[in-house]
Formats: sequence, C-alpha cells, structure tokens
Amino acid sequence: MQPRDLSANAPYVPGRGTEEVARELGMAPEELVKLSSNENPFGPSPAAVEAIRDTAANVGVYPKASHTDLTDALAEKWNVASEQVWVSPGADGALDYLSRAMLDPDDEVLVPTPGFAYYGMSARYHHGEVAEYPLAAEDDFAQTAEGILDHYEGERIVYVTTPHNPTGSVCPLPEIEALANGVDDHTLVVVDEAYGEFTEEPSAVTLLDDSDNVAVTRTFSKAYGLAGLRIGYAVVPEAWADAYARVNTPFAASEVACRAALAALDDDEHVETTVETARWAREHMYDELDAPTWESGGNFVLAEVGDVFERGSKGSETESRAAAAVADASQREGVIVRDCSSFGLPTCVRISCGTEAQTRAAVETLNAVLRELEAQP
Repeated sequence: MQPRDLSANAPYVPGRGTEEVARELGMAPEELVKLSSNENPFGPSPAAVEAIRDTAANVGVYPKASHTDLTDALAEKWNVASEQVWVSPGADGALDYLSRAMLDPDDEVLVPTPGFAYYGMSARYHHGEVAEYPLAAEDDFAQTAEGILDHYEGERIVYVTTPHNPTGSVCPLPEIEALANGVDDHTLVVVDEAYGEFTEEPSAVTLLDDSDNVAVTRTFSKAYGLAGLRIGYAVVPEAWADAYARVNTPFAASEVACRAALAALDDDEHVETTVETARWAREHMYDELDAPTWESGGNFVLAEVGDVFERGSKGSETESRAAAAVADASQREGVIVRDCSSFGLPTCVRISCGTEAQTRAAVETLNAVLRELEAQP
C-alpha cells in the first residue's frame, strides 16, 4: 500500500540547525552563529521561561483554561471578539484551519513566488490547486494590489506575506485594502504577518471591522522567541468566526505553549529589545555587507551574492550555485545563513538579525567569504 500522490508537494526546506552543522564540522554548537531561521537571538522572554517551568507539573491535563485565557488576551490585544481568535499550533496550524474552513476539492489558491512553501502545501493537503503571482527582484519585490490582481482568476484564497519572507518587502495596508476590495465575494485574502512586530506598518487586523474577506495570521515564534513551542493564531471576520469549532484539532495548542504565550504577551520590554536590535542589525547589514541588499521589514535581510561570481569570471553555471557556495563557505567559518535556492533565488542568501555581536561577526565572515570567492580563478 502507498499514500496518495504527493509529488506536487515539494518538501519544506528549513534552515540548518546548530547541532546538525556542529556534528558535520566537528565543532561545538556554541562555536556557531546561527542566522538561518529568523529566530529570536535573545530566546524567549524570562517571564515565558518561568511560565514554562511553572506549567511543567500541569501537563497531565488538557489545555482548556489556558487556551481560553490566551484567546481572550489576544482578543483584547486586537480589540476583537474572542470568537475571532483562532489559536493554533504555530501560524502553520492557522493556515491549515483556514484551508479547512474555505477549500472544497479543486478550489484554487493564489500564492506569491518566491514565498512560503506551506501555503501551497496546505492547499494541496485539502485537495486544492495552486496558482502563483510573481514578486520580481527588479521591482525590489514590491507588493501591490494591482500586481496581485493582474494574476488573480477568482481563486478561493489569496495569500499575502507582509513583511515578506525571504525578501523583506512590505505590502502597505492601503494595498491590502485595495486587494480585498478587488477580489470576488467568494475570495478570502489571508495576510500572513509572522514578522509583523518588526515593521511599523499597521496590521491588517484593522480591516476586519469593515471586511468579511480578510483573515490575518500571526505567530509567537519570531518576536516572542517561542519557535520551539509552536504557537500561533489567526484573527478572522466575526461573521464566520464560529467555523473554528468545526475545523480546530482538539487541544492542538499545548498547555505549555499557551501559558508561555500568555506570559510573553505581557513582557513588552523583551519584544521592544528584540525589535530594536533587529532594526539596528538590518541597518548594519545594509551599510557594511559587501553585497547588494534589499530593504527589509522583517528580522532578516536578503543579499544578492551572485554578482561576486560575475566579478570573479566564474560563468553562469557557477553563478547559479552562488547562494549555496556562499552559505557553505560561511558555514565552514562558523556562521550559518540561509541559502535561498529553495525559494527560487539561487543567487541570494538570507541573513537573520542576531545580537549586535552575532551580526557584526556574520558580516565580517560573509565579507571575507565574498572576497575569497571573488579572488578565485
């Protein structure tokens, strides 16, 4: 017996972890600087760590009260009804819930390319079809309603990522509003704001008062530093909020994750430190990295490294492996960055924002790697 045909689903390729790379290189994990997965370099809030410890003795019970408490806290944060908040195991879980709620077999979704592979994967899990709209490097990966609607053909869900991963581009709120007004009545615009804390652009949650075709997903993985607990949520229109009970996996968000998220929500100082450090790190990379970069609204910067091979006269075949070559060489020097070939950007690497020390070390290492590669015959 075999599973159904899953060949259309390209596996999600995560950034490499420190333990994995350390074993491969014969190094200690603490010798490595990992800037490949857009994680919080400060880790979780101390308050969240304390909540995790305090909750350990209670993991023998289902997370009913904690789930309700977190839902209510998020509803208060966003000034929406509690029924509009769909707590989930990571933002990926929220994307799945929305697919379950919206898609019939053969329904189509429209996703950005480059972009997060899980949008299409989630749709296909529910027997949906996937169409794409491009974000172009020559346009600085700009996201506009017109650009998306040019490729829109009545899909059931349209995905927008802002700030966008891996490019960092932001879709301004007026553009999202124009998009929501420009699609058909049956289309849901899903706005993925996983990196929303790192930009000053207002959240699309503000559109929900007047729109019943916009949903927003958010996560505690990035600014809140809870990536290992897998906790996220969606905020949906009030008119169809009761669908959650019909699509939610029972008790999917764990007791530990819910309690840690509640504690993290109250620690504004930790989030502010994280966001301010990311802004500093972005500026440092723009100014000091010896490779072209794109302006980013997230906690990462995308850099074009393919031109170093042109300067080094290595030819187009080698240039097409530029990101892999730079990432591999940087990794051997103890700095892990993201090769963006899996995003369809084989001449780009993505560097997460670390602490000031980590970011300085990463820039110095990458500059040395670029000089070495450029000098090779």
